Amino acid sequence: MTTMVGYVAYLIIALLAAFFLSAAIRILREYERGVVFTLGRFTGVMGPGLIILVPFVQQMVRVDLRVVVQDVPPQDVISRDNVSVKVNAVLYFRIVDAERAIIQVEDFMTATNQLAQTTLRSVLGKHELDEMLAERDRLNSDIQEILDQRTDAWGIKVSNVEIKHVDLNESMVRAIAKQAEAERLRRAKVINADGEQQAAAKLVEAGHMLAAEPQAMQLRYFEALHDIAGERSSTVVFPLPVDLLSQFLKQPAGEGGHTTNAPGG
Repeated sequence: MTTMVGYVAYLIIALLAAFFLSAAIRILREYERGVVFTLGRFTGVMGPGLIILVPFVQQMVRVDLRVVVQDVPPQDVISRDNVSVKVNAVLYFRIVDAERAIIQVEDFMTATNQLAQTTLRSVLGKHELDEMLAERDRLNSDIQEILDQRTDAWGIKVSNVEIKHVDLNESMVRAIAKQAEAERLRRAKVINADGEQQAAAKLVEAGHMLAAEPQAMQLRYFEALHDIAGERSSTVVFPLPVDLLSQFLKQPAGEGGHTTNAPGG
């Protein structure tokens, strides 16, 4: 009986020692930190490596220092030009101060996500739809800067914010398509008008050159006749220079008589 009682006592001591060691020894990885509380009071941040705690007296909260990627749920946003869209984004942040992340806020993950949602709606609501679609880099930078300032008190660093999708309803998609088509037609008309203007300028320049050299006009006349003769057509057109007609239209000075007024009536 004495031997049995001794074995039971040794077993109980071994179990207590194992329980003590399991409650006292903690191992933190390189990317982890431990916020230690002694009798409920903050006593320091420990890690990484082997950490020894006093059971029932000290408690430790693990904190991961790696970058956290959070998906911001789709948000209903009304732009400055009164267009309703759904926008979702991706948030990248990490903890830089484990003490403040545990003590200053109850749940830093939920708090950061909710703050990202409200900031996304408030920032995008100040811009028009065209700016949301064309200037995403600037909007991402504005949202990241605001979030970083507001989460600094929680020991959190927001490194990046990326807008993923800007979803439009079908009616707005059709309106944008019509607008794009009208813009393409406008550009086509402008390009056509520019071409006509340049062609007219070249024709005026060519007219001045031909007017300076009458022989050049005669050569152009012969070239036109050559082109007409080369075509297989039953109709023959002879170009007539306008200068020949102008000679017939001119009247000699004084033709048709003139009257003179005698002095005194």
